[in-house]
Amino acid sequence: MAAKRTFKELSTGTQIVVAIIAITELTLMIATLLDLRKRPAEQVKGPKILWTLASAINIFGPIAYFLVGRRKQPNT
Repeated sequence: MAAKRTFKELSTGTQIVVAIIAITELTLMIATLLDLRKRPAEQVKGPKILWTLASAINIFGPIAYFLVGRRKQPNT
């Protein structure tokens, strides 16, 4: 089994990829939380608290929320 390496021991390219993934994940989580905060409960499929918790699940929670967790807003 390979020894674990620290972030500093990774190649520059790998560090950049890890940083991009981390920034993307954080941005999606913040966008999810902001959307949940402003969106009425009637426009969310399921309990808002569960979507809030799901937003902390890597990159998959926020993506799931934006794909299936929101109801369409009625045209005004």
